[in-house]
Amino acid sequence: MIAIVDYGVGNLASLEAALRRAGADDVRVTRSHVDILTAKAVVLPGVGRFGHCASELRRLGLDVMVRVARDRGIPLLGLCVGMQLFFDESEEDPGTPGLGLCRGRVRRLRGDVRVPHTGWNQVRIVREHPWLASVPDEAYFYFVHSYAVEPVDECAILATVQHGGALTAAVGSDGLLGLQFHPEKSGAMGTAALHSFVSATSG
Repeated sequence: MIAIVDYGVGNLASLEAALRRAGADDVRVTRSHVDILTAKAVVLPGVGRFGHCASELRRLGLDVMVRVARDRGIPLLGLCVGMQLFFDESEEDPGTPGLGLCRGRVRRLRGDVRVPHTGWNQVRIVREHPWLASVPDEAYFYFVHSYAVEPVDECAILATVQHGGALTAAVGSDGLLGLQFHPEKSGAMGTAALHSFVSATSG
């Protein structure tokens, strides 16, 4: 079972449908601690403000569950603000801690660029990850964000997108992947991105 963490944020039904299109036959939108810790994989969505997402996750005790799942080696996928929550903090809401699963911070988009960065843009793969195996280099994905992650360790960056310079589009390590774009809104390429994750965690 793939558990989508339900903390009241994000288009959960759309994400569930996207995972099923990608080949997942058992997907559950849940805030059950038992579900999360017995899942084959966990997906952390997120839409809106970093602080609101972090506060709701913490209010429901789901921040602890996500950390425990990570500690137990349960595969973890973060999407949009869900990916940003992997990090220590965000300029959007100073003083509100993230999950601290990845070292680094989230910063507002800089320079003379449109904010938010909205629409289709090419993603450049800079480092391989098994959960991105189905994604070709320079494929287009759909973005909606005003902030981007800046990892302490640049080796965590798997893909970038150009918007006034190179921004982090994907981060990852063993058993963890974060995507700044919305795969559930990215058509066939979004399905391809989720397919690798589903395939790798369905065994």
